[in-house]
Amino acid sequence: MTNIVNTSIVNGCYFGYFLSGLVMVKQRTYSKYAKEAAFLLGKHIKLGRKERHWSEQNLAARAGISRATLQKIEAGAMSPSIGLVFEVAALVGVPLFEQDSRALATSIELTQSKIALLPKRIRYKTKSVDDDF
Repeated sequence: MTNIVNTSIVNGCYFGYFLSGLVMVKQRTYSKYAKEAAFLLGKHIKLGRKERHWSEQNLAARAGISRATLQKIEAGAMSPSIGLVFEVAALVGVPLFEQDSRALATSIELTQSKIALLPKRIRYKTKSVDDDF
């Protein structure tokens, strides 16, 4: 069995450093909309940080992440986890949804109610075979 020693991302390609050598793992593609949304969110986070007069190191320490990860978030990279991005956004006051926790709870309940009304599984209809000769 091959063990992964390290992974890295170069030009959007994921590389795994294995004991047996370097192997390209996969390349992930994102829509233009998703990339632009991540870029915009990163710029809002950077603006919020600068408005608070926080350094990159200061915000990274508050979020419990490395400065390099914060730089990726602010650049709009797609590799940081969504939880980290949301946490950093919350720390600098970037509104993602409702600011009022009561309104957010109401919105969550409404969305869950809508989901509950939909079918539990999605099934594709199959054509019935006409075998009556």
